[in-house]
Amino acid sequence: MPVGEGAKRVRYVEVTVYPLYDLRGGGHAVHLPSVRGRTDVCGCFPTGRHYPGIADLIADAIQNVEGLCHEFEPGSSWEDIPFTVIDFETTGRDSETDRVIEIGLVTFTKGRVTSRESLLVNPGIPVPEESRAVHGITDEELAGAPDFATVMPRVLELLQGTLPVAYNAAFDRGFILAEITRAAPKGMTRGDMPPATRDDVVWVDPLVWAREILKELKSRRLGDVAKHLSIPLEQAHRAAGDAEATGRVLLALAPQLPRVYGELIRLQKRYAAFQEAEFAAWKRFR
Repeated sequence: MPVGEGAKRVRYVEVTVYPLYDLRGGGHAVHLPSVRGRTDVCGCFPTGRHYPGIADLIADAIQNVEGLCHEFEPGSSWEDIPFTVIDFETTGRDSETDRVIEIGLVTFTKGRVTSRESLLVNPGIPVPEESRAVHGITDEELAGAPDFATVMPRVLELLQGTLPVAYNAAFDRGFILAEITRAAPKGMTRGDMPPATRDDVVWVDPLVWAREILKELKSRRLGDVAKHLSIPLEQAHRAAGDAEATGRVLLALAPQLPRVYGELIRLQKRYAAFQEAEFAAWKRFR
């Protein structure tokens, strides 16, 4: 019998083995297993044999995953948690010297868009030509826009109580943390702010999962992944359009992701580390 009342059985959907670079071993390729599919806390293994206490051990491991939002139960289904996709257009790639010029925030609740907001932001510095060539936003459009400090209360309101999501999350996460650090009034503490604005929270990143699941694609850029999944992308490289497409990509990949929130973040962190190691090795041996 499964361990504990109401214990669930794991469904191991797919096990694949592919080469990853073990940098600690000198950069040689090694083969590591990757288990994909919807995995839930259980008291059994693929052999069908049950191990007393294993469900409690797995549940404890999920509870102790670093980077979880304390607002949400680690053992709950992430698909039941409202999430807000965050996308920024900026003057450049460096969050310390560049600035946000457009904010796209799209909230999904149980698979449906429940909020969609686009905000222009005056960066206080000129938009470089190379950045303007990407998103098409001009200095003239931003001249009458509010600065980040002015729009920050609205941004915090929209992010409150939702799980943060972004495509290539490190970029958008870095910018929101930097902008809030510059704009936050004295006395404001991160502990009282939404999950997306706390530096200890790991954002859900569909790019990490696309790299794992859609290995047949030559490019996992948002536009290419959206096209592959037949997801419309209106106004590419504009914040709200990219944010909505990102949310729909995540939902399209959901059947192949862990259902449990804590396990989703645990595996995403592991896959992200593998991908970073592979990329570093690729750069080293080019």
